[in-house]
Amino acid sequence: MAQPTDIPVLDLSGPNRHVLLVRRPTGIPQTEDFALAESPVPEPGEGQFLVRNVFLSVDPAQRGWVSAEVNYSAPVALGTPMRALAVGVVVRSRDPEVAEGDCLYGWFDWQHYAVADKTRIVARARHALPLSAFAGPLGINGLTAYLALTTLGRPEPGETLLVSTAAGAVGGFVGQIGAMLGCKTIGMTGSDDKVRLCRERLGYAEAFNYKIAIGTPDGLSQELIRAMPEGIDVFFDNTGGPMLDTALRRMRVGGRVVQCGTVSVPQWTPPPMGLRNEREVLTRRLSWSGFVIFDHAPRFAKAMDQLAEWVGDGRLVYQEDVSVGLEHAPGAIAGLYAGENSGKRLIRVV
Repeated sequence: MAQPTDIPVLDLSGPNRHVLLVRRPTGIPQTEDFALAESPVPEPGEGQFLVRNVFLSVDPAQRGWVSAEVNYSAPVALGTPMRALAVGVVVRSRDPEVAEGDCLYGWFDWQHYAVADKTRIVARARHALPLSAFAGPLGINGLTAYLALTTLGRPEPGETLLVSTAAGAVGGFVGQIGAMLGCKTIGMTGSDDKVRLCRERLGYAEAFNYKIAIGTPDGLSQELIRAMPEGIDVFFDNTGGPMLDTALRRMRVGGRVVQCGTVSVPQWTPPPMGLRNEREVLTRRLSWSGFVIFDHAPRFAKAMDQLAEWVGDGRLVYQEDVSVGLEHAPGAIAGLYAGENSGKRLIRVV
C-alpha cells in the first residue's frame, strides 16, 4: 500500500493543545466563540489508537456543527474540542488493524493529539501524494465535488454547468471535473483575482465577479445571459440566497440543481423569506437535490482512487491556504465565510 510522500518527523512532546468551543454562536462562528486549552497527552485504551494531527481542516459545514439550529448532526458540546476532520499519523496503537506510522484522515478535531477508534476514520492515506492532499482533493471537498456532481448533477457532454463559489475548496474541483466530463463550465466567484484563477487554472470556460454583478440593477441576471445565452443545464450551488433565485430563472427545461451549501444565508432562525421558486421548479421540470457527503461513505474508496489518478497525472489541480499554528484556528471559520481563503483552508500543527 502506498504512503504519502511527505510524512513529517513528529515532535511527540506534550502537552496536548486544543481549540474548545466555549460559546454557542449565532450565525457564523467567531474567534471569541473558541478558546485555546492544554491537557496531558492521552493514552489509548484497548481497541484505540493515538493520532498526532498534522493538518486540521477548516470547512463551511463546521458552522452547522456548532449551531443550536436543527442540523444533520448533534451540535458540538460547549467546553469540548471543536469537531473537525484532520490528517494525522498514528503514534501509538492498541488496535491490531491500525499500525503505528499509518496516516489517517478522520474525525480527530482541532487539537494536536486525538485518541480514536476505527469509527473515527474516514479514509486511510494510501496514495503517494502529499499528506495535505488527503484533506483537500481526496478529502470531503474533492469527494463532495466528484460525488455530488456525478450522482446528482449527472452532467452530459456539451451541457452547461454553473458553479457558485467557483474558486472555493469544493467549487474549484467541480469546475475541473465538469470540464473533464465535457461540460461548458461557468463560475461565479467573489473577486477579480479569483476570476483569473477560475479561467487560468481551474478549468472554467468563463467566470465573473458576482459582487460586481449584483451591484447593478438586474446585473446578475444579465451576466448569466451573457455567459450562458442558451441557459443552464446543471447548477452546482454552494451559496443559496439571491444567486440561487436568479439562476433558477435561467435553468433549461429538465435542469438539475445540486444544493451543496448555503453560505450566503447568515442564519436560519427565523427562516429567511425570499422569492417563491416552486413555479420555476414546476414549469422548467427541474430536479433539485440536497447533498450531504457523509450519506455517500460506501462510495469513498472508489471515488478517492479516481481523484488520486487525476491529481497524480496533473489533470486535477488544487489550491491550498495553509496557516501554521493552532492559534490560527479560532478565527478560521469566520475567515472562510468572509471569502479570505483561496482554495482549501488548512491549519498545520506539525
